[in-house]
Amino acid sequence: MKQADLIKKYNVAAPRYTSYPPVPNWETETFTEDIWLNSVKISYQESLNTGLSLYIHLPFCENLCTYCGCNTRITKNHQVEKPYIEAVLKEWTMYVKLLGGKPLIADIHLGGGTPTFFSPENLELLISGILSQAEIKEEAEFSFEAHPANTTEAHLRTLYQLGFKRLSLGIQDFDPVVQEIINRKQSVEQVEFVTRTAREIGYTSINYDLIYGLPLQTLISVQNTVAEVIRLQPDRIAYYSYAHVPWVKPGQRKFTELDLPADDKKRALYNTGSELLFNAGYVDIGMDHFALRTDSLHQAAKSGTLHRNFMGYTEQPSQLLIGLGVSSISDSLYAFAQNSKTVEQYLKDISENRFSIAKGHKLTARDLRIRQQILHVMCGHTANLNALEPLTESTKDALELLKDDALISISDGILSVNEIGRPFLRNICMALDERLQQQPSQLFSTVA
Repeated sequence: MKQADLIKKYNVAAPRYTSYPPVPNWETETFTEDIWLNSVKISYQESLNTGLSLYIHLPFCENLCTYCGCNTRITKNHQVEKPYIEAVLKEWTMYVKLLGGKPLIADIHLGGGTPTFFSPENLELLISGILSQAEIKEEAEFSFEAHPANTTEAHLRTLYQLGFKRLSLGIQDFDPVVQEIINRKQSVEQVEFVTRTAREIGYTSINYDLIYGLPLQTLISVQNTVAEVIRLQPDRIAYYSYAHVPWVKPGQRKFTELDLPADDKKRALYNTGSELLFNAGYVDIGMDHFALRTDSLHQAAKSGTLHRNFMGYTEQPSQLLIGLGVSSISDSLYAFAQNSKTVEQYLKDISENRFSIAKGHKLTARDLRIRQQILHVMCGHTANLNALEPLTESTKDALELLKDDALISISDGILSVNEIGRPFLRNICMALDERLQQQPSQLFSTVA
């Protein structure tokens, strides 16, 4: 079957598998704070030597990017910064008390929203407060997301002095027509300034986020954008498929489906961009991610130590991930928990000395086995089906279909993703997902 026909056949709604089970399977009523905290204590004791990962969600943005699917709060009032930081630090203190002593931190990531919405002084207040109650692993990695249009040299220097060496810039597309309709505006010059300044300061890894399938995007705009990206040589590139879910994110209703490229044209945008990246020396790490051969993400993929979590691919396979701030997701291996999605509820809960947990899921023994094999598919393009016996009839049927289309091969119970199957990792994971049939498809974006 030709690739175009495969894309049409497999372009269905699917989870991104940054977790298993996916978030829509989690519970709000039956999942309790005690379930979550007990799982944290167990996981922490099991990972004392490896350390934990810390994700801090900073939700504020001055303007709404209409393509965005993240949890954000739009405001130009910067008086919100300090009360929010105080709440995050209090939440961290609550976790530190739970764990008993200063925990070892393997990595920190600041996500958003727009972390660079916060002033350098307030970011220093936040990170210094976190680090004062922790031990830092010798090879720890600190990273943050930034908007090129508001990231200053002071931001870069302040965070570097606090230990940050990785930077991720949200670009999406350089074309002014596309930038206008998605309300995400930054010039090539601004991106070049931030990139050059960060490297001069000493940052060792810079990532660019790009999106294909945006409204009014064309082959020319993608070609021009990727050409500028290649010229600036980021170490990593996340090349995401635009997820159009206006029923979840009303901001996406600024444009309609008529403004979006049709499925075949959308795939052509990806093929064009990825081919340019391949020719420039970037390696396809897995779903959405590319890296230079000199980057540690590529080295992790080669050595089999690549990991995937809510932040995408990483070479830091921490068992315990603690999320701080509104809507943050935590992962103890044995359970997931998500904080309240509104700033008001989050601040209220923390002020009343309770964790702001809105939903979560305690994994069953079966969940853990499936989760491990889905992670193997995402990171190593293989899975041990013997570990999932007995397979359900729906899983057997789905795997047979994938085999018939040559997307996978199976030998002695070992599933291997064929080269032609690499663009369909989400579909392959769906075959192993025994909970998927319980969820309506409109909860997820399409694969292509």
